[in-house]
Amino acid sequence: MTSSYCGEEKAMSVMEWPHHLLSLEDWIDLPETPEYQVEAVEGVLVVAPRPMPFHQWAVTRLGYLINEQLPEEYCALSEVEMVVAEAPLTVRVPDVIVGPTAVVETNPARLNAADARLVVEVLSEGTRRTDQVTKFSEYAEAGIEYYWIVDLARPASVIAYRLVDEDYESLGEQSGVAELDFDGDVLTIDLDALTTRRAQRP
Repeated sequence: MTSSYCGEEKAMSVMEWPHHLLSLEDWIDLPETPEYQVEAVEGVLVVAPRPMPFHQWAVTRLGYLINEQLPEEYCALSEVEMVVAEAPLTVRVPDVIVGPTAVVETNPARLNAADARLVVEVLSEGTRRTDQVTKFSEYAEAGIEYYWIVDLARPASVIAYRLVDEDYESLGEQSGVAELDFDGDVLTIDLDALTTRRAQRP
């Protein structure tokens, strides 16, 4: 989100504005809120605290490791806005999103769900139901082919899904060193290393 607010208006809480269903133009004009994670669901703001350090650590590593193993035509980004639907407006901020390099190189302010081939969400205490139910349905409806859900609870695990006939089909749950299919390529992720000092080397 970019901000056109200044002075007293800029200090206004995102939780107090606006009092109507958001349009994409409203979303773009929202003030920056670094202390919160903000998304829009069917025109309504959803505000949550920023994730805990382990979650942020895992997201940073996942984005890097996935990006290093992707074919050149794709790249991975962490915590980038993605427009799932414009009317009513739904904007999500996936933990990791994989899209075409050609699109990312245009440096867009946000990606469209139509450009997303893979989305990864890392579960946290406040997002489990959202990631496993709400986003699960939204991403399938938007046509995102691959969806991975990472659970950092020991032992860390990942469930990979692929879109089949407009519904996600589980490709299985893995722990330890996971080998995950993406468009015919195998991406290797050491799940236990996501939140330890023993960082995986690509």
